[in-house]
Formats: sequence, structure tokens, C-alpha cells
Amino acid sequence: MLIIMKKNTNEEALDYVKEYLINKNFDIHQSTGVNRIIIGVIGETETLDTDELQSMRGVLQVVRIEKEM
Repeated sequence: MLIIMKKNTNEEALDYVKEYLINKNFDIHQSTGVNRIIIGVIGETETLDTDELQSMRGVLQVVRIEKEM
């Protein structure tokens, strides 16, 4: 799963999203670019509610990546 943060997201909103994921036992990888921050979520993300993540402050888009069969 990828969580794309809005361009001007502050550290507090970013930290909240990351702590939420870590508290649910997911590993995360943050990629910081010029215009966006992308959080890669590693683990069995089927249990995550994309609507809940999408509603968090600073989140622009949540992209679920399908498992390869």
C-alpha cells in the first residue's frame, strides 16, 4: 500500500499517520521528494481501512497494491 501525502503536509500530520501504522504493526518506508512524501506500507494491508486512512489530515491518496498470484 502507498499513502501519498499532500504537498504542504506538516510534520505533526505526517507523524500521526506513521505512528498509526507502526502501532498496527506495519513496517513503513518513507520516500521524500520535492513535491510529495510517499509512505510505503509493508505487511498484510488487507486489514487497513483505506477510507479511514484517506480521511486523515495530510493524506492526498491511498493506493492499495494487489497481491501477485
